[in-house]
This record gives sequence, C-alpha cells and structure tokens, in this order.
Amino acid sequence: MNTNVFTRKLPQELEQFDNLPSASFIRQDVVILLLGISRSTIWRGIKDQTFPAPIKLSKRTIAWNVGTLREHLASKAGVK
Repeated sequence: MNTNVFTRKLPQELEQFDNLPSASFIRQDVVILLLGISRSTIWRGIKDQTFPAPIKLSKRTIAWNVGTLREHLASKAGVK
C-alpha cells in the first residue's frame, strides 16, 4: 500500500479549517496535520501549559475546540 503524503487526501476538517465554526471540535490527527507537530510535542505542550488541552467528549474520545486552537495560533503568530 502506497502511503505517499502527496497522494493522500487531507481530512475535510483540515481543508475547511478556516470555515469551521469556533464552537466545533477536531480530533488529534487533524491537529497534528494542521500544526505539523507530533503527538509527543502536543502532549508535552499540554503538560507545560504551552498548548491548549483537549476536551473529553466521551470515555475514549478527546478533541480540541477550533476557537481555542485559533486563539493559540494567533498568539503564536502575534496576531490579535
């Protein structure tokens, strides 16, 4: 199976990130693709309080709020 990054389709949540309502949620795999960082980096940032923590949606499901991620990205870019 060819897993070339150039032939894979991006998740719809990533393609439409700018159009998602701020109240919506995205899962960890989309956050990884959006920011270009690893799972370890995400969890290290949560522990260090330099990255927003996810919301627990159910016993085995976590996701990040889109509005919170946008605020985080804007603060890193120096945009208000």
